[in-house]
Amino acid sequence: MLTNLYFVRHAHSVYTPDEMRRPLSERGFKDSKVVTDLLKKEKIDCVFASPYKRAIQTVEGIAAYINQEIIIVDGFKERILAGEPVKDFTAAITKVWQEENFAWQGGESNKTAQKRAIDSLSRILGRNAGKNLVIGTHGNIMVLMMSYFDIRYGFDFWKCLEMPDIYKLSFEEKKLMEVEQIWERIDLAF
Repeated sequence: MLTNLYFVRHAHSVYTPDEMRRPLSERGFKDSKVVTDLLKKEKIDCVFASPYKRAIQTVEGIAAYINQEIIIVDGFKERILAGEPVKDFTAAITKVWQEENFAWQGGESNKTAQKRAIDSLSRILGRNAGKNLVIGTHGNIMVLMMSYFDIRYGFDFWKCLEMPDIYKLSFEEKKLMEVEQIWERIDLAF
């Protein structure tokens, strides 16, 4: 019996320094409707999300469609890169991916962030066998979870993600069997 996780990387958001309350942009809201339409075909049972507003807003359409509340999971929030804004994001993110135990001051290493997310994911997999589950999350933490099961999903994969993006991961118990990208942009012009 397969359990299917639909990792949904949040849609485009409006930048604010407040990570928790950063909302989707106009484009992000349009793309979130596409996310909903794609997930309507997947017979979703339950919707989980990071506590960050942009992740919640990206999956709230599918939650409304299946008439379920979104279950907020702190473990799915984005990895904390550093306690303060970094001067060179590319250099900072590259270093933490090159050295999995390295953390910038006030930030999380890949290992620490991955453990946080995988602890949450393992509990969800254990309690929802055979179901189709949506997880609204963020690019870096999503790829860290994917790389836990298959090291092919790493830094180069993360750099190629779209915003939003959807990956279906099929599990037999807690063993990853298959990964499929299901995101596709649909022209919303009428």
